[in-house]
Amino acid sequence: MRGGSRPERGAHAPSRAARWAVASRLLAGGVGGYALAQVLPVAVLAPAGLPRADAVLVAMQLSFAVYALAFMGAFAARSAKRAWAGMGLTLLGSAVVVWWAL
Repeated sequence: MRGGSRPERGAHAPSRAARWAVASRLLAGGVGGYALAQVLPVAVLAPAGLPRADAVLVAMQLSFAVYALAFMGAFAARSAKRAWAGMGLTLLGSAVVVWWAL
């Protein structure tokens, strides 16, 4: 079947390294983004001195945007290592601010 519509086996299959890079970015965006969405809003709002109920509501709303941006950022990074590094450094900085503020 030379002129058929099916490509040959393995003609355009992504390499194993490319598949692992995508899987790593999915984990960085999913798991790292979730952790960042939990910590970053608290780090931003803890020093603000808002009443507790208002701070909780604003942090919950902000966490949706943080998660979406973190997930997109994992795929916008040049490599999976940079995605993990950016996620980890931002998470570490946020955790330090939360620890200091609370």
